[in-house]
Amino acid sequence: MTYTFVTLFSNLIDGYFKDSILKRAIEKNLLEINYVNPRDYSVNKHSKVDDTAFGGGAGMVMNPQPLFDALDDLKSKDENVHIVFLTPVAKQFVQNDAKRLATKSHIAFVSGRYEGIDERVIEKYADEVFSIGDYILTGGELASLVLCDAISRNIEGVLGNSDSLTVESFETPLLEAPSFSKPKDYDSLSVPSEYLKGNHSIIRSLKLALSECKTKFFRPEQLLKQRRRKSYEK
Repeated sequence: MTYTFVTLFSNLIDGYFKDSILKRAIEKNLLEINYVNPRDYSVNKHSKVDDTAFGGGAGMVMNPQPLFDALDDLKSKDENVHIVFLTPVAKQFVQNDAKRLATKSHIAFVSGRYEGIDERVIEKYADEVFSIGDYILTGGELASLVLCDAISRNIEGVLGNSDSLTVESFETPLLEAPSFSKPKDYDSLSVPSEYLKGNHSIIRSLKLALSECKTKFFRPEQLLKQRRRKSYEK
């Protein structure tokens, strides 16, 4: 998988790939990371990439020329690049999107800044547009990294143990059951005794019950999905 980050601030992104799982994936040639700076394509003598918004309003908007030229250049080098824009004005990114996008060969994430991107850029170049939640960030770089991380985990070979994917939250409607490690007693808190007895059937039943409890408390709408799923399977 090749990722290209279209951003004014590549240094905000680059450090994320210096450690841990994604660093090892790059070393194994499972991932390739590239950067495109729209400022490099600006024809403005001061390399400006933003301007005031038509219709008024506070803040500046990234204007179309640098992004048009940058994305045209990117597509000329790889016509199969899948271009994703990050904006709060979009559908929310979910796990199924991560799994689907992991089958692509090249994804470009376009990170907005200031008050956003001229809508004409999105209309012309977006293959998909995503939000990571109902809140506002300073720029799209963090959101781009969230998508990159979530997608990469679903690429074969990136995780040391691919079985990890099958038990994670959102692989089913239920949230993942609580996890525990050694020691079994710490600060007067104990691991549930059933986890320690080696009866895998009982452990599975307990984990399911705990998953349902956690889902009911944090994400009740997901529990309704699980119940509808069980009803359908019957």
